[in-house]
Amino acid sequence: MTKQDPHSRITDRILAELEQGARPWIRPWSGGDMAASGQTRPLRATGQPYRGINVLLLWIEAQASGFVSPSWMTYKQAQALGAQVRKGERGATVVYYGDSSGTVHDEASGEDREKTFRFLKTYTVFNVAQIDGLPERFRIVEPSPEVERIETAEAFFASIPATVNHGGDKAYYVPSADRIQLPPFGAFHDAHGYYTTRGHETVHWTRHESRLDRSFRREKWGDEGYAREELVAELGAAFLAADLGLCIEPRPDHASYIASWIKVLQNDSRAIVQAAAHAERAVAYLQQLANPKAIKEAA
Repeated sequence: MTKQDPHSRITDRILAELEQGARPWIRPWSGGDMAASGQTRPLRATGQPYRGINVLLLWIEAQASGFVSPSWMTYKQAQALGAQVRKGERGATVVYYGDSSGTVHDEASGEDREKTFRFLKTYTVFNVAQIDGLPERFRIVEPSPEVERIETAEAFFASIPATVNHGGDKAYYVPSADRIQLPPFGAFHDAHGYYTTRGHETVHWTRHESRLDRSFRREKWGDEGYAREELVAELGAAFLAADLGLCIEPRPDHASYIASWIKVLQNDSRAIVQAAAHAERAVAYLQQLANPKAIKEAA
């Protein structure tokens, strides 16, 4: 039996969620214990947040298992802290990129040369709820007050130098004019809806050629490049919401976008990993622009 490569395993996991009509990057805020933890990005044993595709993988695992704590660690890390993973507990798979090199023969020159390449590997982590004897610092932290979280979001977006116009009943980014259009604040059901929608469009704003220059060879509305960019904006908005303590809800165009993403993922097993990486770059770009006093940057 041929061992499935990590990209395909990740894609199959995300596809299974999408085919059920669920967006893995939204489910942690749909209710239940996870929303009460006050930490929406999964955290390493060091307290640093996970990035990219690992955020999605651990969100899915936490939701499926009912874990409240955002903290994860390897078996050895637990042992180093004098703790022990309980017998019979099943770990979650996360991934990392590594670099390697090797000698290849250049047919044109007839000479051997060194070539560096990147590879994706997997390892296993456990939620702190599966581990006994951990230090007190791994207990669940109470969430920040609602007012504080919303003030943080307001300060964050105010520090991003994007042109934002308010009016009408649609939210979108116009690349040719390099501006974001949003409905008035009062048109949203709540403040969370306004800020998460603004986050989605602000991630689109980073794609401009003067910023991250992200095109995916997009030529027209609804093509594959369009679907890939929407996936990046979705993931980026979810990562931002996690960093800002916001709740995110499905958009009205939920079903049609899911169908387009399923098609992209079925055709390219690397698409979801790449989209998550682009989303992280977009969020990092926005974090660099933001006033460091307005929000604690995710390391």
